Parts: sequence; structure tokens; C-alpha cells
Amino acid sequence: MNQRRDFLKKMGLASAGLLMAQSDLLAARSFAKPKQIGLQLYTLREELAKDVKGTISKVSKIGFNHVETFFNYTGDASKDLFWNLKATELKQLLSDNNLVSHSGHYQLNDFLTPNNGKDDALKTQIELAAALGQKYLVVPVPPFGLIDKMTLDDYKFMAAQFNKAGELCHKAGLQLGYHNHFWEFKVLQDNKSGYEVLLEETDPALLSFELDLFWTVKAGKNPVELFKKYPKRFVMWHVKDIDKQFAKAVYPDANKKGIFDTLREVKFTEVGTGAVNFKEIFAHNKDLEYIFVEQDQIYREDKFESIKMSYDYIKGNLI
Repeated sequence: MNQRRDFLKKMGLASAGLLMAQSDLLAARSFAKPKQIGLQLYTLREELAKDVKGTISKVSKIGFNHVETFFNYTGDASKDLFWNLKATELKQLLSDNNLVSHSGHYQLNDFLTPNNGKDDALKTQIELAAALGQKYLVVPVPPFGLIDKMTLDDYKFMAAQFNKAGELCHKAGLQLGYHNHFWEFKVLQDNKSGYEVLLEETDPALLSFELDLFWTVKAGKNPVELFKKYPKRFVMWHVKDIDKQFAKAVYPDANKKGIFDTLREVKFTEVGTGAVNFKEIFAHNKDLEYIFVEQDQIYREDKFESIKMSYDYIKGNLI
């Protein structure tokens, strides 16, 4: 579990009326080509821990328009602190630097674990997302205790729970989302992957998807094919690049090596310097609302130089 910790550090519908309202919401969802660039703050987790105010200021000065938060992946989900700031204080800090937050990553281990399903953390984190003025509450990972053992039934349980969580989010004016890594694409029984289960067994009005382009390509999948097969589901993207020397897809080798050994064999790089064909992907962005630069690990000494390189490439070549 240490490897994973390091990597992360490092109800049916209530009424026919609600169903109609949600269907109308989905039908009305039509997004123009993104003109703004966001940053997933996990990219600068060490800098934020040292100096949250200075880090946010530098992010703004680079040109980013919005940020995506991350919260308590492994800690106490009841604490409403972001780098010793309450949600309202973080929102004010962002505003002071001409930034907003449309989306945040939240931890729902208990709620998504079979034979548990407790929604305490979900309710608490809905309040946090609302206090930050966010639109999307995004779940970035399956339950930690199952992450390397997920079965098709586990994904089916997740899908059912997401439908319930999506209703609760809607009541608070939020939209639920799910962010992928590579393991969701592993082919399980019946020649089906967990990701297919999540896409096919959730209500499109209740669950949107944030496609991590790095992990999707690294899993051997073509994002464009997903856009075509599941239109209107992928409203956000994590835009991050694969080091060209590590471009080989993880499957089928990952089936034998397992998740944590596979994670040792990935390497990130600044957007536009690696193996991902972003221009092809961005040509199919009609369902896209928000994009976020993210780099899980930065190998340059100056982390801000790194995110500026990614920002400049996207600004000059993709939007």
C-alpha cells in the first residue's frame, strides 16, 4: 500500500419529475471549445504544503484561469481544511488571485466499498464543494483497499452508488464526476472492463466523466474512440503527457505485474513534449467543458517552470 500512498501523495430516482429535470439538464449540456486552462493542484502538492498563498499567486501569474482541488485522499474526510485553510478561506484566496475552482477531487472510500456504503464523507464533502463554489465533485479512484483487487461486481456496486451520489449532488447544485487511471481499463470477466461498467450502468444525467488522457493512452485506449462510443459523457479532461521513452501501453503486461509494480514503470513529462497526440484528441472536443493541466510527478527542479511549459503549449497549440 506504500506505493499507492506515495503515488497519491506523490436509491432509484425519487420521482418522474426529477427524472425529467435531469434529462433536461443532460440535453441542455452543450459546451463551446474551452478557452481557459485549469490546473489540478495535486501537481503542486509539495509547494502548497509549504506556502499555499505564494503558490496560488504564482499559478495565477502564469496565466491559469481556474484550479481543481484535491482533498484528503487518505486522511480524515470530515476535516474541512485545505492546507490549513477552510473552504471559504481558500475560495477567497483564489478570488484574490483572479482564480476560481469549478471542480474538486474527493475521497469516498467507505461509500464505494461493498458491505459498507456509508455516505457520511459524501455529505461532508458535498458541503465543501458547495462552499468552494464548485460545479463538479469528482471521485478520482476506487476504494483504496480494493484498488488492486477490483472485480466486475465491485464496479457494479460503484456504479449503483454513483447513481445514488449523483442524486445527492444534484440536490446541492453539483454534478458528480469520475476520474480514471489505467486499472479501470483492465479486462475482467465477460470480456468487459470496469470502466465499461461505470459508463454503461450509470445514469448519464447523474455521473459525468473526467478523462485522464495520460492514463487512458497508457492503458492502450484511444480517447477519440471513447468520445464516439459514449458521447456527452466526457465533460472534463486531465491534459498530461507521457515521456516518449515510456510510451508503451501497460496492458497486457500489467495483468501479470499488478498495479503497483506497473506504476514504477511510468514517467510523466510536460504537455507537448511527450507521446500523446493532443492535436488529434483536441479535434474532438465538442462535449468538453473544462481542461486541467496535471503532472503527477515533475522531475524539473523548478515546478513552476514545468507547469508554465504545459500551459504555454496548450495556449499556443490546442485552444
